[in-house]
Amino acid sequence: MSNTVGKLSFSNKVILAPMVRVGTLPMRLLALDYGADIVYCEELIDLKMIQCERVVNDVLETVDFIGPDERVMFRTCSKEKDRVVFQMGTADPKRALAVAQLVENDVAAVDVNMGCPKEYSTKGGMGSALLSDPDKIEAILTTLVRGISKPVTCKIRILPTIKETVNLVKRIEKTGVSAIAVHGRMKEERPRHPVHCDYIQAVAESVSIPVIANGGSVDHVKTHDNIEMFREATGASSVMLARAAMWNPSIFRSQGAVSVDEAMEEYIKYAVCYDNNTFNTKYCLCQMLKDRVESPMGKRLHAAQTSAEICEVFGMTDFYKKAQADLEARKSYLQANSSSLSDQPTLDGDVITMAVKFESTYVEYPPQITPKMYLLEWSRKEKLEQPVYETEQRAQDRAFQSTVTVANKKYRSTLWSKSKKFAEQAAAIVCLRTLGVPEGRIGEENSGLVNKRKREERKQGISEDSGITDSTNRKRRITEPSQKDEQETNDKMMVVNGSCGQTVP
Repeated sequence: MSNTVGKLSFSNKVILAPMVRVGTLPMRLLALDYGADIVYCEELIDLKMIQCERVVNDVLETVDFIGPDERVMFRTCSKEKDRVVFQMGTADPKRALAVAQLVENDVAAVDVNMGCPKEYSTKGGMGSALLSDPDKIEAILTTLVRGISKPVTCKIRILPTIKETVNLVKRIEKTGVSAIAVHGRMKEERPRHPVHCDYIQAVAESVSIPVIANGGSVDHVKTHDNIEMFREATGASSVMLARAAMWNPSIFRSQGAVSVDEAMEEYIKYAVCYDNNTFNTKYCLCQMLKDRVESPMGKRLHAAQTSAEICEVFGMTDFYKKAQADLEARKSYLQANSSSLSDQPTLDGDVITMAVKFESTYVEYPPQITPKMYLLEWSRKEKLEQPVYETEQRAQDRAFQSTVTVANKKYRSTLWSKSKKFAEQAAAIVCLRTLGVPEGRIGEENSGLVNKRKREERKQGISEDSGITDSTNRKRRITEPSQKDEQETNDKMMVVNGSCGQTVP
């Protein structure tokens, strides 16, 4: 797959840089509000992201990528979808591609971190450690460019000499990346060292793709007007800001920055709206406070343990209460309408789809009764061929999705499941609900056919799943887990704690 031309341009842009613990959703949205053209998320490690499940959060109106420990690893929303770049830390082409494919439909581009010199990034050969392995750089970027439909970029630091840096960048350009960000310091250098504008300029003159200049927050960029000066000094196409934006994200504002206090209040609103982690919110606010972190306000902020307490420090308690009220109203509305919203089938190509997850509804069925059994009996009653299930497993999180074919029509749940059996049950539910046929839920009409069939099968010593067709259409015998085992693998339900700006009835 080649990059889709024209989706996201990196020319003549002002960009929020990827910053660990800073580049979460509230900061990204605030930077966009103040005038940033593109925003990068914080570096997220491939090994952690590959275990995540993509979850649509209807309450917050976000897309969340949830880890096995139920932690939100990455949260995004429609407001930034066309301008957010997902940055990953990786040293493996296959893992990089799996993560990119997991997120590509929810972001504007994918970036590989090749510049961070800190241990959490360099261990395992990631970050700036990649700079000494150009073959691996080439393999990762080429795999991504060919494997996803969104633009691919990378962010590097400069090498010891201009010649070495230019040679590396030329090699990177040949992989097909859409842009390259260059931090004008070597991996051994720190912010106190001056940025090497001449290196960035040499890179910009040697390649045809956009070069994004980074590293000028202290030496060059103190106000919005300085951004253009830094661009000219480096000869770069675009400018990426890290610390200057962290200290006051309104540096992106063309009319001039607002006060830090005003920027902090706007940041807190987004943090509450999108249920940001309390300690992440505190960290970002402390970066904005800078020297005032030891002031009475800073000490009260340090002591705060909840979003409500943070809002109290900044005199925003009324805002917090209203946001929570809006959240509860939206929760109630969604709960009241959840059945009608989820039961609307849609056509995806030649497959009828619906958002159904059997794990979360398993308790709605009596013992030994499943939707697959009901669908099998209905098919026999209608003198149709036995339903055929085709199941696939995706690499990044080993989740399953099944498509069932009944009477030459295909049915599938849009949600991925933790086991093959649950994926097949979800597909059966989609089919039954589309056809208006009972699926065996407690309190639902009972056709009597299933119970009859179960008695016959017990007599014969067989089960409904004795023959299961996999994606290669070969029959194979499997041992199905017991109901107790299935319940033990049920997904835990995620609880969200904040809302504002979303649609409230």
